[in-house]
Amino acid sequence: MNAAPPILDVEDLSVAYGSVGAVHRVSLSVAHGSIVTVIGPNGAGKTTSLNAIMGLQPSRGVVRYLGEPVDRLGVEQRVAKGLVLVPERRELFAGMSVADNLALGAFTRRRTRQAEVETTLGDVYRRFPRLAQRRTQLAGTLSGGERQMLALGRALMSRPKLLMLDEPSLGLAPLIVKEIFSIVVELRASGVSILLVEQNARAALSISDYAYVFETGELAMHGASTQLAEDPRVAATYLGIREAASGADPAIQGR
Repeated sequence: MNAAPPILDVEDLSVAYGSVGAVHRVSLSVAHGSIVTVIGPNGAGKTTSLNAIMGLQPSRGVVRYLGEPVDRLGVEQRVAKGLVLVPERRELFAGMSVADNLALGAFTRRRTRQAEVETTLGDVYRRFPRLAQRRTQLAGTLSGGERQMLALGRALMSRPKLLMLDEPSLGLAPLIVKEIFSIVVELRASGVSILLVEQNARAALSISDYAYVFETGELAMHGASTQLAEDPRVAATYLGIREAASGADPAIQGR
């Protein structure tokens, strides 16, 4: 029996800013119902890759979502098909209320599925009770953790099948980071596939099923998250753990 194809399959993705290459022939995939993380230093091409997959950045290579190439689809069309990005800067509308920001997340569904939108809004408020309490409050007055919850809630309003998260822990206190990552795990349990770009490698590897390591725009390593977390190179470089050098686990693949 053949295994189900991945929900996302990226082959030889390359991105350049003018004559400067930012991502060089990167390939990755996300299995249905899994959390896949991408870790690496600043400038490694992680955010650029997410933007290219979302259609926000011109690129070369092949991006297949739900088994079909999406290179001819615009951003709104990708969102309508369930491919959704929560950007690093969250990009909330600070002068609008929590409720209005959430409503914008359902823009691809509102005209034809109003009843479903209301049901989804209720689900979001149950998942994020603080957003329900602050529904009339301006987004710009929320705490950092609440803004991240609002960004996640707004993405969920579009009923994503694959949710791409860019640095969701950025600038948050450790307790809030723990809460955000717990929510990510809950989303996977509800059937949402996750592609997570994260500099908090320890947290990302602890909740993900599979991981990719980017360095200078290239794929340096990939493998099961538990195995990568035990690899001496990853431990020393990204987890702050110094171990005696040893051979990498054979299940971990280099570039």
